[in-house]
Amino acid sequence: MVKHIVLYTLKEGVDKQEAVKTIAACLEPLVGVIPGLLHLEVRPAYQGLDYALYSEFESREALAAYAVHPAHLNAKEVFWTWLDQRYSADYDF
Repeated sequence: MVKHIVLYTLKEGVDKQEAVKTIAACLEPLVGVIPGLLHLEVRPAYQGLDYALYSEFESREALAAYAVHPAHLNAKEVFWTWLDQRYSADYDF
């Protein structure tokens, strides 16, 4: 199994509270839609970051498939222009 953690900052002028709510509403329902995606949550972050995405996948292959899955790509269309910086880490557990 794989844990996937991504930390983001949002562009200046983006309503961060509303953005995090919207991003969560777009991505969290993908659990059960995208094969191998076991858990996903989006929460506000602090210490210089705006939000964190935490997810769990059955395998590295499932994580790779999620990245290009049409449902994921469609969800990202809603908010990708709001994103400024992204830091990610994946690890097996």
